[in-house]
Amino acid sequence: MTPPRGNPRGQQGSARGRGGAGLTQSRGPAQNVPAIAKHVETIGVKRPGWGTSGRPIYVTTNHFACVIPEAIIHHYDVVILPAERVFPLRFNMELIARLQNQVAPEIFTPRAVYDGRKNLFAPRELPLGDTGSKEFTFPPINEKSKPLKVRLTKVAEINPETLARFLKGQQSHDNAVLTAITALNVVIRMEPTLNPEYAFNIRSFFTNKETKDIGNGLVLWRGYFQSIRPAVGCMLINVDISTGVMYKGGNLLELCREFIGHRDPNALAPRRGFPDRERVKLQRFLTGMRVFTRNPETGLVDRSRSRIVKRLSSAGANDLTFSLRDGGQMTVAQYFLRTYKRPLRFPDVTCVEVGNGALIPLEVCEVPPGQIMRKQVPPEKTKDVLEFATKRPSARLDSIKNGLEILKWSESEYVKQFGLKVQPNVQPLQLQARVLQPPMLKYGPNSKQPTITPRDGAWNMVDKKFFRPTSIQSFAIVVFERKQRFNENDAGEMGKNLLDACRQVGIIVQDTNPSIFFANGQNGVVRELLDIGGQFSRMKKPTPPLLVVVLPEGASDIYTAVKYFGDVHTGVATQCLKSHKCKQAKSQYFANVCLKINVKLGGINTIPDPRSVAFLTDPQNPTMVMGCDTIHPAPGSEGRPSFASVVANVDSDGGKYIATSSVQESRVEMVEDLKRMTKHMITKFIDYRANFEKKQTNQAPKRIIFYRDGVSEGQFKQVLEKELPLVREACKEAGINPKITIVIVGKRHHVRFFPSPKDADRSGNCPAGTVVDSDVVHPTEFDFYLQSHGGLLGTSRPAHYSVLHDENGFSADGLQSLTFALCHVYARATRSVSIPAPVYYADIVCSRAKNHYDPEGTLNFSEESTLIGDAQTSLDNFKSRFQPLHARQAVRMYFS
Repeated sequence: MTPPRGNPRGQQGSARGRGGAGLTQSRGPAQNVPAIAKHVETIGVKRPGWGTSGRPIYVTTNHFACVIPEAIIHHYDVVILPAERVFPLRFNMELIARLQNQVAPEIFTPRAVYDGRKNLFAPRELPLGDTGSKEFTFPPINEKSKPLKVRLTKVAEINPETLARFLKGQQSHDNAVLTAITALNVVIRMEPTLNPEYAFNIRSFFTNKETKDIGNGLVLWRGYFQSIRPAVGCMLINVDISTGVMYKGGNLLELCREFIGHRDPNALAPRRGFPDRERVKLQRFLTGMRVFTRNPETGLVDRSRSRIVKRLSSAGANDLTFSLRDGGQMTVAQYFLRTYKRPLRFPDVTCVEVGNGALIPLEVCEVPPGQIMRKQVPPEKTKDVLEFATKRPSARLDSIKNGLEILKWSESEYVKQFGLKVQPNVQPLQLQARVLQPPMLKYGPNSKQPTITPRDGAWNMVDKKFFRPTSIQSFAIVVFERKQRFNENDAGEMGKNLLDACRQVGIIVQDTNPSIFFANGQNGVVRELLDIGGQFSRMKKPTPPLLVVVLPEGASDIYTAVKYFGDVHTGVATQCLKSHKCKQAKSQYFANVCLKINVKLGGINTIPDPRSVAFLTDPQNPTMVMGCDTIHPAPGSEGRPSFASVVANVDSDGGKYIATSSVQESRVEMVEDLKRMTKHMITKFIDYRANFEKKQTNQAPKRIIFYRDGVSEGQFKQVLEKELPLVREACKEAGINPKITIVIVGKRHHVRFFPSPKDADRSGNCPAGTVVDSDVVHPTEFDFYLQSHGGLLGTSRPAHYSVLHDENGFSADGLQSLTFALCHVYARATRSVSIPAPVYYADIVCSRAKNHYDPEGTLNFSEESTLIGDAQTSLDNFKSRFQPLHARQAVRMYFS
């Protein structure tokens, strides 16, 4: 069955000027089908039309209209010599600024813009001679540095007419269009990037006007993101607030002392007991940091030369020796005493080794403020970052508007010189959105209300039984918390409350007197749990199919071991609870626990009513919905692999999912083992329909909807060229030829929608089901934004869906409705979620892949260190020691 195509809407409003939006601030309902020329080639699927279903509302978005230049833009390649050295972005920007202002100002009038790496764009052709290339020499910064050279070479001319045609649907998205967009982004970012008071990364810059010290040597700065993007008929500037995590400026010794949480600086002294594990942890935190040195005698900081931290020494300055040119040896502490006539205050403390191999005491190093920490935020600081970054919609929009006073595009000399036009009083764009009708959900027939319609993205379990409740013969309670904090009475009361909750939702528990065991995580979690299983055998009781495990706060290592034991080692379902949450918890807490337990043991909590998802439940066209994701090591983590996962439904209703995962090369996004993983899903789909649902015909999927998470726009072609063929090969080997649709799910973007007060939900956000598929979307390709969840804290982020491949002939309404419905079958909550459930599950499965390793083996993911050796050797070790799911868990939603 082909989903019906709705009456499409087309783009509206006329664009005045080339690729301009006429600087119009409000756009009304559209009327016609997008006019995309037949010769235009797209990476993804051409837009089939606009969606029409749902209740119309008007929203404000964080986009601002602009008119693109008319004059030719000249593109130059930049090479900084010596080429073998890689300089920081800030240094490169300052170097090119010196080139334009001091070294060769007569050439750079008007001035060019630079991206900090390879690309320089000029509003006129630079007089570089007949060859179009020229080298410029810079004098040494100081007596120790070598002269630097900058070579400029003209590579292209950019005609904005190409971009204007692309925006109107008359030009393919080729390299010329991509380079034009890149050039305009460099133009709008040049002014704040050159400001020495601002810290910056590629797309954001940060100011110290609003900061928060969160401890551990970290400070948060408020910043602004800006990106110029193509939209329907025009270019728009997307602006958002952002958060920068900075190293705390000041003395490096103080920062290190704060990081390890100790008042005495000598706690950093190896000879006084500074643990090697703590030193390695601190080293990971500092590696790549830029520091200046301070003269111990004068107290002056030398800012002419920065040093990059490579590692920490395993001994203090008193114990570190180096060879002198005359053949003798000297300790680092002796060197500083002889050179600066003043002893070090803390000579036993570890030193930093910098880029050139020099060893420098921490106390003479200074950390410049506003230096971005490009590593994973420590888990204990995540809450602080979220609190700082969270703003209610109205406050966030106000901050964005206030940011325009800092951005000041209309006053930027670069924006003016390139002919990019932005009104001085430009306002955020207003556009029409639609609120989709939520799907009806089915619960068990014994429920007082077996069919419900969510409201504002939420519902509850009052008077409802699960659609298919499980039956539990028995369960055991295992407590890893100390008895002083969680005793036998607490465990008994918790068990009683859990049993009551099970009865409320229809789960049958035969043994209503669960056994309680206290265990010690220090003795080896797997051994403790195996011993508990042995006690059951001695009691002549069968091993319970469910272990309810009570954990102390911060026991991530115990949690990992429990999941390894249940998911991989024995195939027993495990449900972990935190002691402080389950102790004297309310009934709602245990109802939520039951949501997880039921699906872990083979039950189904709820399904979308077939009338709401006719495409998904069509008996003549079985449909398999797949979610796929990859997860990569945190920044700064070396020698660790990436993990990939695939999740898919096996039932006819889209309520029961299974998962598989694999190990692959570090930071590779394309899923290498996708063929095997897809074939596994097809096999399980057929088995479930034949053996459990007793389908006599149409057992194999005839349609596959493949939701792919984690892919950037630059990787869309790779998905089509590498992953789609693997899915096809898997289908061929399974003997089927289904119609395949591939949809990319984007979450890492800065697009936000702000409703009027009358249309907002209780959190001030757009209502669940708000969809936008016009005005701010791609000029030619099939994409849309869907805010599928109700707001809680801060400003909700809509998911962005891009259709790369579609053999099922989806209309805009058809795919938007199906996607919204799939956001309602996430088993762990009675709320719609931000992305379709199979994609959400795939993300969880990826994060749990580390649980497939023996927690007591050499590959212990709770430790900072990993295998030593070359990258391929490490990958082979990770692959060989990655253990598959236990057979019982492979057909369950163990990841819920």
